[in-house]
Amino acid sequence: MTTDLHALHQEVGQSIWLDNLSRTLIHDDILKQYINEDGVSGVTSNPSIFQKAIHSSPYYRDDLRQSAESAERLYEQLVLQDLRMACDLLQPAHQASAGDDGWVSWEESPRLAKDEAATVAEAHRLRGLVQRDNLLIKVPATSQGIAALRTLIGEGVSVNVTLMFGLDHVRKVFAAYQQGLAHWIKQGGDPRKVKAVASLFLSRVDTLVDQQLEKIGTTEALALRGRAAVALAKVAYSIYQETFHGEGFAEQTKAGGRPQYLLWASTSTKNPAYSDLLYVEPLMGPETINTLPDETLNKLRDHGQIANRIMEGMDAARTTMNQLESLGIHMDQIAAQLQEEGLAAFAKSFEEMLSEVGKAMAG
Repeated sequence: MTTDLHALHQEVGQSIWLDNLSRTLIHDDILKQYINEDGVSGVTSNPSIFQKAIHSSPYYRDDLRQSAESAERLYEQLVLQDLRMACDLLQPAHQASAGDDGWVSWEESPRLAKDEAATVAEAHRLRGLVQRDNLLIKVPATSQGIAALRTLIGEGVSVNVTLMFGLDHVRKVFAAYQQGLAHWIKQGGDPRKVKAVASLFLSRVDTLVDQQLEKIGTTEALALRGRAAVALAKVAYSIYQETFHGEGFAEQTKAGGRPQYLLWASTSTKNPAYSDLLYVEPLMGPETINTLPDETLNKLRDHGQIANRIMEGMDAARTTMNQLESLGIHMDQIAAQLQEEGLAAFAKSFEEMLSEVGKAMAG
């Protein structure tokens, strides 16, 4: 008996987004099925996802022969169609939630990750290309990206902050969002038209922390394997509660401002020794989003247990974080390393994809 995933939003208050986008998903009505049957209410994408889509889906072949001034512009033409169609499919969810849900994310070029001004300019350009009110522009949580977030929110541009791996990232991103939203409101902007989410990546945290725990090799260290990422997410949620349901955000709430929801990203389990829903079931909670690749979505439907668990084990989560620090595993250093590795991985996928598109143009 399969799990009715609509219950996750209806009973718990968490949204399911799909961490995938391709023309196959759209043309074969797979995304439509996810929306109708599973309550999927958003889509996230990144250069790695589009690289795989363009490489493997037959629906791009004819369009790859189009003329364009560069491989990057042809790539944009290809994914622009996908993004618009996904936005249109999710527009009913967007309207039904008064703009709180039904979003599609498009990540900026990794080449701009450490250029604040270029990140801001590119966000406006991409939004102008798509021309849909349920598009989120993805910017990384680099120091330059966080500064760009503040500016973009202050200009009424909705943003998905990506490549967050630690609590320092969480705090800085939340602060920048609040500052940007306060500016937007002060300038007379309607806060209900601005949305931001904060994407905290999880499985990669456990992969790196586990490696360090195994090097330490003590009984105490080995007992902490597979626990760091969920503990990190739970403590991040407590920071979310303090930030957006405390006095510091009360005035913006009164004006109609939305909290910046945490989005659990990188949620497919990498270690087969762990639960295949390790980054899903323990992190079900209100005012959160979990973005799932197709395989994890299918597993959740097959044997997931829906319940509000985000606050369960909060003290244990804080203890785990303290234990890791006491062992010399500094989570802010872990976060910085993973962000650099994530930027490099996306840049590699982006350049490989442009190379492949360029060859198709030439051929």
